Amino acid sequence: MTDSAAVPLPVILDGDPGHDDALNILLALASPELQVLGLTTVFGNVGLDRTTLNARITRELIGADVPIHAGADRPLVRPRISAEAVHGDSGMDGPDLPTPTRGVEGQHAAHFIIEQVRARPGEVVLVPTGPLTNLALALRLAPDIAALVRGVVWMGGSTDTGNWTPAAEFNALADPHAAHVVFTSGAPLTMFGLNVTHQAIAHPARVAAFRALGTRVGEFAAVLLEFFAEHHRERYGWEGGALHDPMTVAWLLRPELFESRPMHVAVDLTDGPSAGRTVADVWNVTGQPQNVRVATAVDADGFFALLVERLGRYP
Repeated sequence: MTDSAAVPLPVILDGDPGHDDALNILLALASPELQVLGLTTVFGNVGLDRTTLNARITRELIGADVPIHAGADRPLVRPRISAEAVHGDSGMDGPDLPTPTRGVEGQHAAHFIIEQVRARPGEVVLVPTGPLTNLALALRLAPDIAALVRGVVWMGGSTDTGNWTPAAEFNALADPHAAHVVFTSGAPLTMFGLNVTHQAIAHPARVAAFRALGTRVGEFAAVLLEFFAEHHRERYGWEGGALHDPMTVAWLLRPELFESRPMHVAVDLTDGPSAGRTVADVWNVTGQPQNVRVATAVDADGFFALLVERLGRYP
């Protein structure tokens, strides 16, 4: 999607840091192809106060000059869930986390998204890597932005099984009503679900490549990934964690690393065992209009090589 010779692509990263969210932020801010307009935070892996603090910590680690706007602290309808069992009480357990000095902006994340999209019609890509509540609020407040965004690239959902319930992936289940708003808005949406993110496992050799950078950021990434591996080892028997969120920014930088195709995807809003499932019509059996581009495969070695190369740009 990007051209290194062109004007940088303006993006807003909306997330719930989170180990893999933090790596996604670092990847984006190391990439001159992108102009990061701001970081917006949402409840998710942990509460909003902590996800916002973790975004500030990540920003401070590299001395980035990018604003942070806090957003929704709860889902639109359902009770809030969180993932301390995966990410630890801090949301980024593992490395020593400093106390950041710079605060956040006063404007709510949804209003910041609306303002930036309207100021740059047809240019801004929204990159949510948590529950879609901030985007849903923005779309409800300003439905016109659905036609003004260049794209929405979301990490969430799955074409097959879930990770929080047998049917649902965490980000989708955390606010399925918000996901429904985004999926039915008409905004151009690309989905990176578990079906593709589970193809990229940060096994020990890949973690060692970050540590071999010999930098503070390389060590930070390695320790994050070592902690993140613990849950995946217990749950799936894998040697490392699936590196979900950075696929969104990697796709903007190197789309040739991925395979994808359009599908019709709906979100299950019921209260039964399939709540929060992203129902992907993989084989077009319904004939309904295709509303989402769904990532289906990744060159995992190329993906990790990109991450190591970009994080290696930090001193």
